[in-house]
Amino acid sequence: MYQPFSYSCTAFAGSRRIATGDLTEVALRAKEVIDRGEPSPVLIFDDLTSEQLEVDIRGSAKEVLARLEKSAGKDKAKGVLAESREDTAPGLGRPRLGVIGREVTLLPRHWDWLNTQPGGASVTLRKLVEAAKRATIGQDRIRVARESTYRFMAVMAGNLPGFEEATRVLFVKKKDRFKDFEKLVHAWPRDIRRHVIQLMKETIRREEMPSEPAARPNNV
Repeated sequence: MYQPFSYSCTAFAGSRRIATGDLTEVALRAKEVIDRGEPSPVLIFDDLTSEQLEVDIRGSAKEVLARLEKSAGKDKAKGVLAESREDTAPGLGRPRLGVIGREVTLLPRHWDWLNTQPGGASVTLRKLVEAAKRATIGQDRIRVARESTYRFMAVMAGNLPGFEEATRVLFVKKKDRFKDFEKLVHAWPRDIRRHVIQLMKETIRREEMPSEPAARPNNV
């Protein structure tokens, strides 16, 4: 669930890093820089995913904070509503816990098998999904880190020398590739270089983390 005031993010004005911290602090700092007439684009990045965060900085600082609070309140309300909705199936009388109904297309033999499982098709499918998530948690962790590094590079360094080569090093796991990466980004603007190197370190750290043993599926 989205919580703006606990978000860790970083703002850049052009190639210059102007703030790092929670969204409230970074948004206000970005507003100060823009209000002073900063000619370069000011971008705010989520530190985990490197996705750009859109913040309405119009008006006073108080108005900016009020809009952030309102946005946080809406997201919190959505989460509470999703968790409090009750199952509409007759006779069940159990919370849906945010369950969303969508179409699933399977072959007849798949439906036949699902319908013989304890709890029925929906419960079995949820168990299978949770088991698959646990089995791929390590790969997912690495994928998120790599995509975050690439996303930031594409926005902030896509036209810089060595970008294509650095991208290849990012996605091809090999010995001593961090040194190769550092050399390729050495000529990039200082703050962009420092930020992307930190993202690369996190990517390699996640790649080197030991795989977690698969846990036994719980009832869903």
